[in-house]
Amino acid sequence: MIEVNQLEYKYPGTTNTILHGLTFSIAPGEVFGFLGPSGAGKSTTQKILIGALKGYAGSVRVFDHEIKSTGPDYYEQIGVAFEFPNFYSKFTVLENLKLFRSLYAGVTLDPMQLLSQVGLQDAANMKVSQLSKGMKMRLNFCRALLHQPNILFLDEPTSGLDPVNAKRMKELILERKAAGTTIVITTHNMQAAEELCDRVAFIVDGQIKLIDSPRELRLRHGQNSVRIEYLKQHELITEHFSMDGLAGNQQFMNLIHHEKIETIHSLEATLEQIFIDVTGRALV
Repeated sequence: MIEVNQLEYKYPGTTNTILHGLTFSIAPGEVFGFLGPSGAGKSTTQKILIGALKGYAGSVRVFDHEIKSTGPDYYEQIGVAFEFPNFYSKFTVLENLKLFRSLYAGVTLDPMQLLSQVGLQDAANMKVSQLSKGMKMRLNFCRALLHQPNILFLDEPTSGLDPVNAKRMKELILERKAAGTTIVITTHNMQAAEELCDRVAFIVDGQIKLIDSPRELRLRHGQNSVRIEYLKQHELITEHFSMDGLAGNQQFMNLIHHEKIETIHSLEATLEQIFIDVTGRALV
């Protein structure tokens, strides 16, 4: 779906290279995440992929066409939701969606149905100026879905959302994936990336340091052991056991059979700790 080879970029009028030879591919129906701190190059990469920046070096092919040569019909096939959405603040929620709906040539979805999916149906007649950031983020997601795009570009999709609506947003993203939509997410929210992404790319200073699935990264960089906590004479005791030959470890089996177990955890590394270990940078 997306093929990028040796992508480099400098903003016009500057000598500073922002992106340094990025190479990656994204398969149809994949949820792919760019993870990195502010200023890492995530947003610049996204702007190139959506056709907003075209003065790049290297190759960027989407739908098997070089993005430099795409025309307005490209925007019939992609949906974009930025972290800081812009709407017509004096228009209502529904008026905004109807306006943006009118800009597409193809079949579009019912705005009220979309609003219902994100829990905004009761806000349909509110002016956008009255909405909270979280409500605007959900409205922004509706706008990106209006024309049923084949690729969704989402920038910090859970930013500003309370836990309930963040969960709802993640569920909707996974529903779009199940329907075959390719989804590109830029974020520094590692929890969201772990829950949503099939693969992630660690990007720092305009360079991709690593690409892999969150599961493989956690297993590769974690400890091959389990931590068990149990109560013994009202005291909480913690012990660690290697996973190798765990079923034959008599001490472990005795604990399972005879002690009051409180918790058992495998010790995979967190995605955030892996990012720090691989890049030497924190997600700030």
